Amino acid sequence: MIDPLWLKALIKVLVLPPTGLLLTAVLGFGLWARFPRVGRWLAVASVLALLVISVPIVADYLTQFVDTPAPLDLAQAREADAIVIIGGGVRPDAPEYGGETLATLTLERVRYGARVARLTGLPVLVSGGPGFRGSSEAALMKASLEDEFGVPVRWVEARSRTTHENAVFSSRILRRSGIHRVVLVAHGFDTRRAMAEFAAEGIESVGAPTGAHVGTGDTLFDYLPSISGLLGSYYATYEILANLVRVVTR
Repeated sequence: MIDPLWLKALIKVLVLPPTGLLLTAVLGFGLWARFPRVGRWLAVASVLALLVISVPIVADYLTQFVDTPAPLDLAQAREADAIVIIGGGVRPDAPEYGGETLATLTLERVRYGARVARLTGLPVLVSGGPGFRGSSEAALMKASLEDEFGVPVRWVEARSRTTHENAVFSSRILRRSGIHRVVLVAHGFDTRRAMAEFAAEGIESVGAPTGAHVGTGDTLFDYLPSISGLLGSYYATYEILANLVRVVTR
């Protein structure tokens, strides 16, 4: 039986940039000889689209549809009962760490979650299950928070493999402790969706976005294609599609 997580990862690779647009370009080149007008249009449009979404100012524009740039309101945070930090990926082979470690997104969330915990004194729940192999995100997050940031973790939710499951499984742990309002730590681009998932499970949340991107367009490099621009468009496109799927399927 196919692992749903593997299938989801495959669909993401095939649909999202750059692979989705590159596949369309290859299709266009393949059709060029037999259907020159269609093939040329597909190939040229795909390559141009890939260049356009690699421009940082375009990525900034796309991100505006999903981003939560407003920083955490500490007054609201202190009215919550706990902090929830949701995982954002694991780096499975890190020789300098002797094995698994937190991927960049998760590490940014853990670092910010530690700051919020110190500012508010609230107990912490970490949420994130195993990937294709190895330890759960939550176990690695707990170790990092306690060993590297000196912040204790009260609850560990180590089953979830999607944002929806983060909310489902974390809410069960929280409700058993009488908690119905949390500070939710995620990235600016997925905070809204994460908050909506937790709200659907009866948990009110105060958004604590990290990495919120504020584009300025002040320099020439903001208008030139780059890896950072492509990565920003990737995250924005994923969130736009994920929100559409959530609206359609729920």
